Amino acid sequence: MLEMSVVKISLFSFSLLFHSAVAFNITQVLTQYASFSTFNSYLTLTNLAPEINSRQSITVLVVENNNLSTLSGKSSDVLKKIMSVHVILDYFDVPKLQQLSNKSTIVTTLFQTTGLAKAQQGFVNVTHLSSDNIAFGSAVPGATIDSNLVKSVVSQPYNFSVLQVTNVIIPVGIDGASNSSSSTSPSPSTSPGASTSPSMAPGSAPVPSTAPTANAPVTDAPSAGVPSANAPAVDTPVASAPVANTPVANGPAADTPPADNSQSADKALHTGLASVFTIVLSSLSLASRI
Repeated sequence: MLEMSVVKISLFSFSLLFHSAVAFNITQVLTQYASFSTFNSYLTLTNLAPEINSRQSITVLVVENNNLSTLSGKSSDVLKKIMSVHVILDYFDVPKLQQLSNKSTIVTTLFQTTGLAKAQQGFVNVTHLSSDNIAFGSAVPGATIDSNLVKSVVSQPYNFSVLQVTNVIIPVGIDGASNSSSSTSPSPSTSPGASTSPSMAPGSAPVPSTAPTANAPVTDAPSAGVPSANAPAVDTPVASAPVANTPVANGPAADTPPADNSQSADKALHTGLASVFTIVLSSLSLASRI
């Protein structure tokens, strides 16, 4: 029993020594660098420091004071979201970044664990652009990868790493703003006009047909009279009748017939009578011969 107690005490002491050896306090680390004082204060203000310190394998992307103007005026809630995007839940130092097999990788951030991230907001794209250029950016589709690696600030292999980058990484829509502008269809300046079909004037009348030739029987033509002003114009056909019995065509009397129309009617009447008289004479002559 005594030996078992000694073993337990030894293991406990070893674990305490190991924990103290690898213990990481982000605020204490950044306190040594005046250029990161604002970033350090944001970690304390948003209460992210204890969460970072509780992790066993972590990488923090820090930005110096001069490049934090984009965070000015942000609410504490939005500020915490943006700051947690700069905490990668894995260990990355410069040698490991330079050995990326695919030259690019997507890593998970602390913001992803909050359940508030939408789409790819909780992930960061790490791209090895060249031998001396490694860039970070939001993994949201279409986001720019423009936060370049500056240097390694401090690292404890496979436990914690602090890397300086040039710019703040702000995923699109993380501050609650819409990521697409609403399109407003311009209203037409003038409404389309209604199509109008041509119509005849109330006082218009159809053009009378030409008189028949002398060799053909007389046909009835519509009266060329002008309709009364109190009634709509209606084309009324004239009643058919043999020319020999009724020299004048029946139909409504015109109020004011044009002079040229009367002369045309008289000429047609005389021509018709002459045709009938010729036919009668021809019939009589034929009958006398028989």
